[in-house]
Amino acid sequence: MNSPKLRAALALGAATLAVGALAPAATASPAGIVWESACAAGYECGHLDVPLSYQDPSAGTVSIAVGRLPATDQARKLGTIFFNPGGPGSSGRFAPALTPELHRRFDIVGFDPRGVGASSKIHCFTDPSQLEVLQRALGTFPLTREAEQRQISDTKTVTDLCEQNAGPLANHLSTGTIARDLDRLRAAFGEPKLRYYGKSYGTYLGETYANLFPGRVGSLALDAVDDPARWASGSGPMSYRLRGYEDGPRAIESFLDACAARCTFGYDEILDRLEAGPITVTDTTGHQVAVTYQSAIATIHAYLTDAQAAPQLAAFLQALADPATRAPASAGGPPDVDSLLGGGATLCSDAANPRDPAVWWDFARRADQVGRGFGPYDVYKTLPCATWDVSDTGRYAGPWNRPTAPILLLANRQGDLETPYAGAQRTEKLLANAHLLSLDTYGHGSRGKSACVDASLDSYFVAGSVPARGALCAPDRGPFG
Repeated sequence: MNSPKLRAALALGAATLAVGALAPAATASPAGIVWESACAAGYECGHLDVPLSYQDPSAGTVSIAVGRLPATDQARKLGTIFFNPGGPGSSGRFAPALTPELHRRFDIVGFDPRGVGASSKIHCFTDPSQLEVLQRALGTFPLTREAEQRQISDTKTVTDLCEQNAGPLANHLSTGTIARDLDRLRAAFGEPKLRYYGKSYGTYLGETYANLFPGRVGSLALDAVDDPARWASGSGPMSYRLRGYEDGPRAIESFLDACAARCTFGYDEILDRLEAGPITVTDTTGHQVAVTYQSAIATIHAYLTDAQAAPQLAAFLQALADPATRAPASAGGPPDVDSLLGGGATLCSDAANPRDPAVWWDFARRADQVGRGFGPYDVYKTLPCATWDVSDTGRYAGPWNRPTAPILLLANRQGDLETPYAGAQRTEKLLANAHLLSLDTYGHGSRGKSACVDASLDSYFVAGSVPARGALCAPDRGPFG
């Protein structure tokens, strides 16, 4: 939930809220997938209708959009790997190749989970002007009690609009229900067991599937691991319990160590200056940008999700320390607001959260003592769950230790601000048959950053091999290449 992207949405995307795309011509397949005539180059597109409620089949159906990237060696194809990129709220219809070997030997099928992208979605807003309150409510955190009260009020306005306008789908968006959709997709593609690669939130989807359908687990690779027990239950906001902010200092330390020979700024001194007020910088396109403490934390957080973004992070921090230097220009287009809020409904359906928004302040302060700036940035992500009354009878909240085939976990041991390394270590012990492979870097996700990791993915999906306990891979490149 990034406020610069939301500002872009106000300028570029508000008028599209009420516009629907026409469905292309389609032909039904025997397996239930309706294949479509129009698709992105290299992919085959379709959709599958599934029950709105698995507990009440009479409630109607929703549509799940799928995209298939065919194996390049169809004669020696081994089957299908399903893919989820994370989120919740992120489109996964057009899956990447994963690795050259996996692209060669497997069809790779991505899908937009219900509530997201080209699948059936909720619509909270009836007028583009309502997007202004969304910008104020999400993607930021308060520094003062006065700002806290404004954010609580704005967030409640958003959740009230969702309760008024979202319709019945909002109460059928839990990960347990999405896992049942995934099982329908598995069956539709003729796979007796599930092969799956999921990243970030996609790991929680995989963990949920493994414990709902333990006998149908084939090969599950879970990259950037969420702790399912802390996600689903416990005291305090879910975003506090997951403790991604704990990896902030570790990732910053790794970055600064790699940057020692070229960086002349003081990180803590920059944050001190920002807490006193915004700093105006000029980006590489010549635009002047007022950087607040909150927007700086969000930007630093984003750069720390990939160690290869270290040069951009260094340039950003140098521009804050010395306004005579140029900051990297911000990138990215307007977000899909409906998908963003569909993902929010998934979070709030899945997780136990307090119902009093005032308690977020104290939890944010505690988290800030552990990971400066990153603590409140994380904690306030789930503030909407205090006032959004969504629930799903299909929710799954454990147990998490049902016996399965071996599951491969991937995690970055120098710090991951989205899914902390300690959570992957806990999950290896929690799941009945999990094996953790660590990558010796910081950032979010391990695939594509190490030949060692990618070779392990190949061996796992092709031959069922899992790494030895305690295995560690090196990245192909350091943060500054």
